[in-house]
Amino acid sequence: MTDATSSQTKWDGRFLRLAHEVAAWSKDRSTQVGAVIVQADRSPGPYGYNGFPRAIDDEAEERHTRPGKYKWTEHAERNAIYNAARMGLALKDCTIYVTHTPCPDCTRAIVQVGITRVVIDAACRDDPGFEERWGEDFRLTAEMLEEASVGLDFVAVPAEKGGN
Repeated sequence: MTDATSSQTKWDGRFLRLAHEVAAWSKDRSTQVGAVIVQADRSPGPYGYNGFPRAIDDEAEERHTRPGKYKWTEHAERNAIYNAARMGLALKDCTIYVTHTPCPDCTRAIVQVGITRVVIDAACRDDPGFEERWGEDFRLTAEMLEEASVGLDFVAVPAEKGGN
């Protein structure tokens, strides 16, 4: 492995761990998803997690049950993109780090704002239930990203070590 590859892998691991930290803030009772958008110079920017829109009561029990919860919940990737818009931050040539494979709706948003690389925690592939529910969407996501020339990488998150 070259130094450049080693350095990229180190940063990918850091930002994926950060995406997992952000995911932990989600109140979703079945799956917590996190996303972190990073500038080309490795400056972390906006983040998002799956959850209800601002000012919407996320304690209402009936809103947490499938399939109804899907009408109330915003995905982590789009939340990160919306947070960028609130900050006035352009996302052209950025990388988005996500804990799970984006759905086609989020993928369209990723392509539209000019994000050029999607990095996903490879461990998301280990959940057979998630693949069963979303497998066809994931195939569409991969096709869309490839056609739009957006890089797609599945990266194993290494254990965190001290130091730089």
